[in-house]
Amino acid sequence: MPIPLPARDAQLVQIVDAALADSVRRSGKWLACRPGCSQCCVGVFAINQLDALRLRHGLAETEKRDPERAARIRKRALDTVARLTPDYPGDPATGILAEAETDEDCKRWDDFANDVPCPALDPASGTCDLYEFRPVICRTFGPPVREEGDLAVCDLCFNGATDAEIAACELKPDPENLHPALVEELEKASTLAGETIIAFGLVREPVAQPAQNPSA
Repeated sequence: MPIPLPARDAQLVQIVDAALADSVRRSGKWLACRPGCSQCCVGVFAINQLDALRLRHGLAETEKRDPERAARIRKRALDTVARLTPDYPGDPATGILAEAETDEDCKRWDDFANDVPCPALDPASGTCDLYEFRPVICRTFGPPVREEGDLAVCDLCFNGATDAEIAACELKPDPENLHPALVEELEKASTLAGETIIAFGLVREPVAQPAQNPSA
């Protein structure tokens, strides 16, 4: 079993999901998101260690409920890791992505694995096999989310909407910044820190740091 999730991760998921439901209600017809729509599940993106740990917990739970499905997920993840390792923009041994410090680094990341499906994606149904445990970025993709001052939306959503209509549907997933606080808490308690991608996050398992002895 993976190392424990921070106690407040369930609270974070509840906050994000409630904010998403509210934004979906306001977005109405502008959202194209439906089961089987998986455009956002093709191409890699960075996730933090909390999201990676939640995915590993999801895989462990799936192994209990549906071992065959879990085996398919794990095989897709391992196949993806093998495929991406030679050109991985980071450390393939840990899965940690390198910091993009130059324009060349940014271009390398932008051009990396854009055609690779997420290993959690069931290719037959076009739905997520780890949906309940998906990263925050997956939970919030589609509705308008503010990124560096601008509102970003899925290319398939809000077609024909005005700026005002988009702004009226803005999703504010983590108003109290609980997510970064939990990531920091987790990284202090384990052997990995930094961002990764889903395939590596599923199969690269950090270990807990030994507890400090206050009398030492």
